[in-house]
Amino acid sequence: MMTAAFSVTVFAGDGETVKPDMYATFWSLIPPVVAIGLALITKEVYSSLFIGILVGGIFAADFSFEGTVKHVLDGGIVKVLTDSANVGILVFLVILGVIVSMMNKAGGSAAFGEWAGGKIKGRVGAQLVTIILGVLIFIDDYFNCLTVGSVMRPVTDRHNISRAKLAYLIDSTAAPVCIIAPISSWAAAVSSYVEGKDGFAIFIQAIPYNFYALLTIVMMVAITAMKIEYGPMRMHELNAVKGDIYTTPDRPYADAESEKKENVKGKVIDLVFPVLALVVCCVIGMIYTGGFFSGTDFVTAFSQCVASEGLAIGSFFGLIITIALYSVRRVLRFRECMDCIPDGFRAMVPAILILTFAWSLKAMTDTLGADVFVSELVKSSAGGFMNFLPAIIFLIGCFLAFATGTSWGTFGILIPIVVAVFENSNPTLMIISISACMAGAVCGDHCSPISDTTIMSSAGAQCNHVNHVSTQLPYAVTVASVSFVTYIIAGFVQTAWIALPAGIILMMLVLLVIRKKYGKVEE
Repeated sequence: MMTAAFSVTVFAGDGETVKPDMYATFWSLIPPVVAIGLALITKEVYSSLFIGILVGGIFAADFSFEGTVKHVLDGGIVKVLTDSANVGILVFLVILGVIVSMMNKAGGSAAFGEWAGGKIKGRVGAQLVTIILGVLIFIDDYFNCLTVGSVMRPVTDRHNISRAKLAYLIDSTAAPVCIIAPISSWAAAVSSYVEGKDGFAIFIQAIPYNFYALLTIVMMVAITAMKIEYGPMRMHELNAVKGDIYTTPDRPYADAESEKKENVKGKVIDLVFPVLALVVCCVIGMIYTGGFFSGTDFVTAFSQCVASEGLAIGSFFGLIITIALYSVRRVLRFRECMDCIPDGFRAMVPAILILTFAWSLKAMTDTLGADVFVSELVKSSAGGFMNFLPAIIFLIGCFLAFATGTSWGTFGILIPIVVAVFENSNPTLMIISISACMAGAVCGDHCSPISDTTIMSSAGAQCNHVNHVSTQLPYAVTVASVSFVTYIIAGFVQTAWIALPAGIILMMLVLLVIRKKYGKVEE
């Protein structure tokens, strides 16, 4: 998800609007490709993202040194850090880090881990509970990533589930679930892009055709129940069974582990109550920004809410309630609660840095007109491939979201084009193609190392970010491949009653072949 919007024009010193020479060309996609490639090769995300931003600044300034510096700073880093939507997300991120630090220090996380360890049997049970919790928290992907991670991390650690696998489960129940949930910030975003029509009704009709999201859920449950692991994830899980949940020397947030058993007064309520308070407060905050308390009905308030502002407001009140709870229960003194503020901030610094660089890279691609380039590409391919167009749109959505790290921006580019192409010719194919836009955007966002949802999932699982990306990629590509074939089927049969079951059957056949090749990961 990417809530901020950026200008795609460049202003000369005299106020005249100009565009870079590389505007709306293939070169507009090079900066994110450079950043992603370097991150996967070097396993170092900060410098890789910055080099991508630098390349974008050079292209946007037409190789002018002064212009490059201005674009990288004023048009990139400074601009995204002064955007109210981005600041709201950072506030939410920091406050959640503080609450998690307080829960650890109060002993709530350790107590919940002990309690759940007795109730949840085995690695399969722990993973299934993580999936169920992720599906239930469908309101917003940011909130999903960090909340599920905070609640389930003690449980998955106890059952020797790798942090990489936890990050995958979190990421796969964030955007893929939000994009098929009618009451979510994502439904509101998608509906707003369908101009001149009932966007919410179209969103509902598109849910059965959102093959990537639905098949991702099918795959998560299937690989968990069948104990299938492959690609880099297999090594992480085999090591986790032996007791090493990290695999790599980089063990982010390892200091938090020493705090979990610091307070023997901690009870399960010291984790459950703050989380419930956070959920309720964030929902109230979101509908508040949508005008619910000014007379707007609940669904409408949710559909027009400002998610970043609502989450910031909700998390603030959730923090106040948590401090009050711990003070009343005397598990933490007020001074100890205040000591958790810098600890929580420090824990979220890696995620904040990566998010800032990812947003800045997005600003560079906007300045270079990547959206205009892709828009023209889609329009030019809409001629003689009507039945194949959903599959083609799915691939374009995947590539654009992967390169830019934003699914919401991909919606904004592709959905209006699809509506213009199909609205007067084939309404059913329009619904399928709109769903292909959403599915492709979520798929690309799911795979991209510069996606904010992917970054949040790493933070929620307290997993090395590059480890998360490299282990998740083969799983996401598997679902994407099956989804692509399913969209070809849907383009011809034009009914979800045939296409979706065909996709599920194909998904299960692929997983059976993988299990036959790699075998099971036994506990």
